[in-house]
Amino acid sequence: MKALRVVLALSFLLLGGCLVVFREPLPANEPPPLALLGEWSRSNEWGEQMFLDISRSGENSFRARLMAGSPENLEGAEEYDFTVNHSGHRWYLSTRLPRRFGESFAVGGFEITSSNELLVYSLDNQLFIDEIRAGRLQGEVIDTVEGESALVTAPAADVLAFLNDPANADVFVEAARYQRSGQ
Repeated sequence: MKALRVVLALSFLLLGGCLVVFREPLPANEPPPLALLGEWSRSNEWGEQMFLDISRSGENSFRARLMAGSPENLEGAEEYDFTVNHSGHRWYLSTRLPRRFGESFAVGGFEITSSNELLVYSLDNQLFIDEIRAGRLQGEVIDTVEGESALVTAPAADVLAFLNDPANADVFVEAARYQRSGQ
């Protein structure tokens, strides 16, 4: 349950209680914008102060450390490694999900605004379910405790083509808005 709360707190993995999951991550194709690295903060839906610290964890991987209440709350910190992909006009991130979600990955989007905000986007589960059922995207609809969830089995190149198509812009939903800490 703790991991699910963290996934919710990271805000780019859950939407409406159900998760869009992918069989493979998007390929890491370049480093993220340097402005992504560092400390971010926001108040979550319950008014709790959240702190997000993003750092490099390898040549093409990064680590997001999420702390609630205080940036010094390392005991309660949760960490997730992720990779980034820049395709078309969008930045994407991919992270491996906890084992209980299977051998799957979550994908989200992000941007850094001119006012130095980090916007994180999740994917609309219902729209992915509709696309899979209509046969426009390879995958399957699976039943979970929280309801139906989309499992996308399409190759990464097909997923990127789908996500970059302007006709599919509505699959992105703003999930969190962070401010640079100290500003």
